[in-house]
Amino acid sequence: MSVESKKNVKEYKDLLVKQESGVLEITLDRPNALNAFSPEMILGIEEALLNAEGDQEVKVIVLRGNGRAFSAGGDVKTMGEAAPVDVYNHIGHLNELIKQMRSLEKPIIAAVHGFAAGAGFNLALACDLIVAAEDTSFILSFAQVGLVSDGGGHYFLPKSLSPYQAKELLFRAEPLDAKTAQQWGLVNHVYPLAEMEEKVREYALSFTQRPTKAIGLMKKLTNLADTASLTDVLEAERTTQAMMVTTHDHQEGVAAFIEKRRPQFKGK
Repeated sequence: MSVESKKNVKEYKDLLVKQESGVLEITLDRPNALNAFSPEMILGIEEALLNAEGDQEVKVIVLRGNGRAFSAGGDVKTMGEAAPVDVYNHIGHLNELIKQMRSLEKPIIAAVHGFAAGAGFNLALACDLIVAAEDTSFILSFAQVGLVSDGGGHYFLPKSLSPYQAKELLFRAEPLDAKTAQQWGLVNHVYPLAEMEEKVREYALSFTQRPTKAIGLMKKLTNLADTASLTDVLEAERTTQAMMVTTHDHQEGVAAFIEKRRPQFKGK
């Protein structure tokens, strides 16, 4: 595909999905409900990511929200009505999505504006990188309605923050502004809202020129460190590196360095 190429993709309920220039953009599209999760939305993201996994043209994924916010997480309008078994099954689908996002060997960028609340905050944390608009508030709102966090909040936050910071965010359910989130290491970049679309596009496109296979495996190895021992990680690095020296991207990178030119990586 050319640099400006576009690809037709399937239409989904409660999602807008487009693919252009190596970037797959998935937009949560329930603006009237502040992009609260629906079953169709969760299953749609799963399917779009599954398709991206096998599509060599997709180098990076951007996850964003349409309208005033990234996502309100769970739909408050249905809370208090769902039976326990329905909640159990719904969270089961969300869990599968979170695990899929973590295992996908391609970078996922959360582009957050307005607010990311509850499981919407946790969905952003499940991404590999977070870019936020200056107006963004992050809030684990579960305690406001007498619930515990779902969507991985109890996993992601203590690994990113001190356990004391994590517990305060969980217990008090108070908003965290974008600048503070960046200072705490939860957000990579913060931009004015008016510049977000352009900045996110530039950021995403920068990954399309990088060695996709190596980046995917670095993601895998970094996530492995969450649960593995140092010995396990060292051995995984060793076997992965032995394989990587046989790839086109490694050979191209070395040749480009010697020839003093920009490498043309292909993700192979």
